[in-house]
Amino acid sequence: MFLILNNSILPNTRYLLYNIHMSVITVSNLYKRFNLEAGFFARFGRFVNAVNDISFSIGKNEAYGLVGESGCGKTTTARMLVRMYEADAGEILYYHDDQPLAIAGLKNEALRQYREKVRYVFQDPARSLNPRMTVYEVLVSGCRRPLRRRGINENQLRQKAAIILEEVGLQAADLEKRPSEFSGGQRQRISIARALLMEPEVLICDEVVSALDVSIQGQILNLLLDIRKKRNISFLFIAHDLKVACYFCDRIGVMYKGELMEEAPAANLYNEALHPYTQLLFSSAAGISEDTLAETQRRRERRGIGEGKNIPVSNIDSLESIEDNTTDSRTTTPRLCVSAPLREKNGNVCSFAPRCPKVTERCLREHPVLTEINAGHSIRCFNPGGV
Repeated sequence: MFLILNNSILPNTRYLLYNIHMSVITVSNLYKRFNLEAGFFARFGRFVNAVNDISFSIGKNEAYGLVGESGCGKTTTARMLVRMYEADAGEILYYHDDQPLAIAGLKNEALRQYREKVRYVFQDPARSLNPRMTVYEVLVSGCRRPLRRRGINENQLRQKAAIILEEVGLQAADLEKRPSEFSGGQRQRISIARALLMEPEVLICDEVVSALDVSIQGQILNLLLDIRKKRNISFLFIAHDLKVACYFCDRIGVMYKGELMEEAPAANLYNEALHPYTQLLFSSAAGISEDTLAETQRRRERRGIGEGKNIPVSNIDSLESIEDNTTDSRTTTPRLCVSAPLREKNGNVCSFAPRCPKVTERCLREHPVLTEINAGHSIRCFNPGGV
């Protein structure tokens, strides 16, 4: 089953009636760096700036997307939200009963309660599900004690697990099976069911569809949309595919080398991506290389067509791979498929300048700041398209 964009209207517009203005999580000026070398005798002093001054918020019943290449800092950001990594600087606030709670100071029982409300769904279910356990043990092993504190006994726990398993599209009889007996899409449904068992307020989905076939991606995304509508859950949705994120999310932040390059409502980003990197992410889904995009832009400017504006992105009819007849004789592999390189502190240059088709001398002298150019639409660029 494929996801169709009916009349080019993005599905996230279905949720405009929901109140997404009240934040459930806010992230302010978040930093995280790792030492370039590992081991007991590793030298100290050279770092990879995995997350570099990231700020965003997730509203109630809102789906916020983080999109970018491998190595851009998406997963590191998500893991800091659940304290798998400790932030070097910055602040993460969780709003419980509309009261802000700084998660950096949470310990023991308070941290456990926070993690019950903010659940993480990992990318690879084959590695995150214990193959020696039954599905029932996978679901309840980490939450049996807190649920018993709520007065839920073993029989009630089994009933609850069966109901949630059916909610994600499996059967109650599957509780006694093992993860190896399921397909990749079914295992991902089990991972989602495990996250839902504690009735969370926020679900962090770390590339939950990136390793699945296109048809299975559609099923999982539709499942998450149904869960969001039924349970009023907020999402942090991490993905490589910008078009998939535009389908599912209300707002999207585009990351590159640890920084937010562009942030906008999904519908605005889909119709008018302004940052050159965001445009390249859209074009990569159609098989267009960076050189091809730059050459097309130069031809448009020579002809005086849309000078200073971004190259339009064709309408999407489905999540199927789109074959584009535009080819580049110099390269057949989009460079966007290459993981973002290790980076040290960007300093006084634009981090995207070495790959940007619109680079100027100013880009090599100054580091742009994230600036709001329209309501809810911010960009980190001196020469944005369409402005």
